[in-house]
Amino acid sequence: MGEEPATVVVGLIASPGPAAEMAEALVGGLARQMGERLPGARWSVRVVADRLVGGPAPLHELVARTRRRLLDGGWQLAVFLTDLPLQTARRPVVAHASSAHGVAVLSLPALGAVGVERRADEAIVRLVAVLVGGGDAPVDVKPSGDDGGGKHRDALLRRLRELGTVAGDDRGAGLVTGVITGNLRLLIGMLRANRPWRLAVELSRALVAAVAAGVFALVTNDIWLLADNLGWLRQTLVGAGSVLAVVLTLLLGADLWERAPPQRDPEVVRATREQVVLLNAVTVTTLVIGVLALYCALFVLSLVSVLLLVPPGLHAAALDHPTGFSDQVELAWLVSALATLGGALGAGLESDETVREAAYAYQPDRSLTG
Repeated sequence: MGEEPATVVVGLIASPGPAAEMAEALVGGLARQMGERLPGARWSVRVVADRLVGGPAPLHELVARTRRRLLDGGWQLAVFLTDLPLQTARRPVVAHASSAHGVAVLSLPALGAVGVERRADEAIVRLVAVLVGGGDAPVDVKPSGDDGGGKHRDALLRRLRELGTVAGDDRGAGLVTGVITGNLRLLIGMLRANRPWRLAVELSRALVAAVAAGVFALVTNDIWLLADNLGWLRQTLVGAGSVLAVVLTLLLGADLWERAPPQRDPEVVRATREQVVLLNAVTVTTLVIGVLALYCALFVLSLVSVLLLVPPGLHAAALDHPTGFSDQVELAWLVSALATLGGALGAGLESDETVREAAYAYQPDRSLTG
């Protein structure tokens, strides 16, 4: 006998009024369409009428409110149908998806005035496929001919099974370890969707502050002496501390650490706790990888700057002993650590929306946006 497919519950949240009426009309066919397009699981769609926000709100707030409603309901995925306009980088869009959060937001007014119900039906199924696939474009895992996509389909089918079993695995002690090891592929897929290596580029103020701090440190004689006398153990601790400072600034400053809402149903409590642990693990790992990428880039830039801009004779005279390449590496390391600390100050100036969009790589559905 084959393995019984897991059940993936999708919460369809709709603003009260026409959006909720449309959701009720669509719910009957959505599970069937999801099953046809993504046949690796049994699909269940639950409709909830909830406005979530009182008026126009930034994207990150809509995502956060949708995520909170997902946890309250104990679902695996959620799509919010709103009567509010959406925009990113001041450009209006139809829909956005966050694979890490497992939620998507669809703006019904942006679908136009003709054929709205049909287009909304197609968009919801497409957005769920994006959330499962974790990529920029919707994916279809229906069996087909030899198209070279077998490995991709297998990965998506594993993700569906993992999503469907998150709520049903009853773990007591060792929750964090059990969740992370038991859902390692799911965590890696969520992490890949976040694209953490792009974090520093998205946070422009942090990047500018880091470069400015690095330039200031590079031309200071006291920094040269400090780098020469610290030793590699202290240098390593300074580097690790600078990375930790930026991670904590982003994590706490933008309130990225998720907390489970109070629940009464034991089954929902287990599902909610696992989802919260997974998202927090992905968030912290995303930030650590992104900041480490920033540190490495700053180290390379600092080393090149030391080699080009710090005369060896002047460097040796300041240290009062002959210098070599190892001394230049020590200086570049300390400069990059101080530059990263400067990045922490710049990160504190970033808006919560900018940090969240950088950390979670919200994906616009380009096929809808056009």
